[in-house]
Amino acid sequence: MTTSMTSARLLSSLRPLFKLIGIGFLLVAMTSAVRAEPDPENTLLMELKDGVVTIELLPDLAPQHVNRIKELTREGFYDGLVFHRVMDGFMAQTGDPTGTGRGGSDKPDLPAEFSAEPFVRGVVGMARAQSPDSGNSQWFITFDDARFLDQQYTVFGRVIDGMELVDNIKKAPAGRQSGMVDDPDKIISMKVLADTQ
Repeated sequence: MTTSMTSARLLSSLRPLFKLIGIGFLLVAMTSAVRAEPDPENTLLMELKDGVVTIELLPDLAPQHVNRIKELTREGFYDGLVFHRVMDGFMAQTGDPTGTGRGGSDKPDLPAEFSAEPFVRGVVGMARAQSPDSGNSQWFITFDDARFLDQQYTVFGRVIDGMELVDNIKKAPAGRQSGMVDDPDKIISMKVLADTQ
């Protein structure tokens, strides 16, 4: 038997395997493409000074928090609100109409919806007071991993596009423990994607 005949038989026997591998790659590509399309009803478009940030909402993790954020967004509540507390390497917080960190909407506070979803870069979580059931309208985006927040704060979304714009939000001066920002950046506008189509 010659080497070319052996190679031909080997290739012939491997052909079904190559087909399966090709089908596998195709399925992975199709699944990724399906996942890449955000649900317009559960996607926020947040306009900042440098561009638009896209936030995927996670109703399976925190349905009451997602509903509250969409309700307030549709009322125009977040338009023009500042990022009053921004700590380099940690997070940017907004959602307080007074800009002090002590305000909220006129709606009742929400019960905690803690989950196993980790606080990593780009996660959107609900701010709260000391009580776990005190989330209202304030929320934050983490600049980096903040795993010490896991199962202590409600995760309700994640940035899926424009995190570099979030990184550009004006931060508190170094050493300021409160994280309060002088002349803070603001949300120009925030919309539910479904309302823009």
